[in-house]
Amino acid sequence: MPIRDWKSRSQIFGDVVFFHYVQGQDIEKLFDEVFVWDLDKTYLDSSWGSLKELWRTALEKAGQKRNIPGTGSLVRALKTSWEEERGSKRAFPIYFVTASPPQMESKIREKLELDEILPLGAFFKDNLKNLKPKRLWRLTQQVGFKLQSLLQLRVRLKDDVRQVLWGDDSESDAVIYSLYSDICARRWSERELLDILRGLHVVGEQTDTILDLQERIPTNDPLEKIYINLATDTDPDYYLKFGRRMVPTYNTFQAALDLLQDGRLKQDQVIRVAQDMVTNYGFTNEELESSFDNMVRRQVLGAGCVSEMLPVLKGQGLFTADFQPSIEPRQVETRVGKRVYALEGMHEPWGPEHIDYLNEFR
Repeated sequence: MPIRDWKSRSQIFGDVVFFHYVQGQDIEKLFDEVFVWDLDKTYLDSSWGSLKELWRTALEKAGQKRNIPGTGSLVRALKTSWEEERGSKRAFPIYFVTASPPQMESKIREKLELDEILPLGAFFKDNLKNLKPKRLWRLTQQVGFKLQSLLQLRVRLKDDVRQVLWGDDSESDAVIYSLYSDICARRWSERELLDILRGLHVVGEQTDTILDLQERIPTNDPLEKIYINLATDTDPDYYLKFGRRMVPTYNTFQAALDLLQDGRLKQDQVIRVAQDMVTNYGFTNEELESSFDNMVRRQVLGAGCVSEMLPVLKGQGLFTADFQPSIEPRQVETRVGKRVYALEGMHEPWGPEHIDYLNEFR
């Protein structure tokens, strides 16, 4: 399909370009839970931080685009788990957000199809219009674009939907996702929100759109969990100010372990993610063990999940027979259904009422 045809296949809202991949406008109102995945440095190893990176990524063919290790197998595992629980006749509710220009949509969609993934929709940034001297700074300013994308999606979903979001530490995703939660829950007055948006370099027309979208969505917080890929190796302790619902991860294996603990994945699906990382991305047993131990030391994995997975990982030859975590894992203190919300002795809030967005101490 010709690249120039993207406008006829999309909905355009300023910088935000949305491609809808399912038939029927009301299907999105059916889902109780929705996954939203940032594409750049979170699912794919791509970046738009400079003109050189933009040009290189734009020239790549679909088969040349590289996954962050294990992400393809993780999304397929989530899809399989979803279908096993709810039936394969229902579409898997996943969306992607990317700063890639909409002219790249056909290549990115082809890449996702190669990974056996078809999202319900994808949000692109009309970034080529920023290739002007006075607008170059906007190439790397993603806060307004991503907030608008998330709110545009929120309008489409049912009132009591729960969302699980994936991002990384290179584009302020922790700030964006938490602020999105605050906007939905109306935790800030309009004046306070305007001051925050101004401090985060959100420009006038984006601010107006964000405030307009806030008026159109229900007053509740849809955010269930946030996974942050530490692509630039930020200290995980930095994310404590965003609450326990935000889980920074050094790799996809760590995210898979937490998804297992929350009942979103099964043991064999975590094993497949780990095997993919070893076979196709060169991860070693020692790296997997270190990742597992790190999740225990940071008090993310509880004792039940540890005792459940250790013998399986050892039985598959992914861990050595004598491996044990360096500290005793804590017991689960708070669980609602399958979801784990607190381990014993944890005091940080699940989601803080007010976050200092304008002072970044990493």
